[in-house]
Amino acid sequence: MSDSRSPRRPPAPKAALDALLADPAGNPIRRAVWLEELDRRLRPHLPPSLAAHAQLANVERGRLVFVVDAPVWRTKLRFAAPEILDAARSIGLDAVELVVKTALAPMALQPQDRRTQPPISEAAQRELRAALASLEAPVPCGSDDAA
Repeated sequence: MSDSRSPRRPPAPKAALDALLADPAGNPIRRAVWLEELDRRLRPHLPPSLAAHAQLANVERGRLVFVVDAPVWRTKLRFAAPEILDAARSIGLDAVELVVKTALAPMALQPQDRRTQPPISEAAQRELRAALASLEAPVPCGSDDAA
């Protein structure tokens, strides 16, 4: 016989994302997470100058669809298509074609891997430090000079 005086513990709440993904309505979210992971895995295979300007947007029927933020990057990505398709096949995708679309609006900035960012010169670093220091310097009050 169970003790009816002991309080029942409520079930542990699921994390919001876990609950949403468990629901059939979570399919678009699962797909977005999957595409983001594929983009992360394919990004190192893009030419370094191009990585900040292109994003994997879709994969369907053997086609990789990338979006770029300017026509010049579209051309550069199309030249890199054979290497990108090989990389996609190496991670298990049945990739046979690369489609590149140009965004009409600026794309959201992606956090970039340090290896894809151009290095900043020592002179530029010195100037940035000097500019930051000038912002932190106290501003003299002009009321004492009026006397």
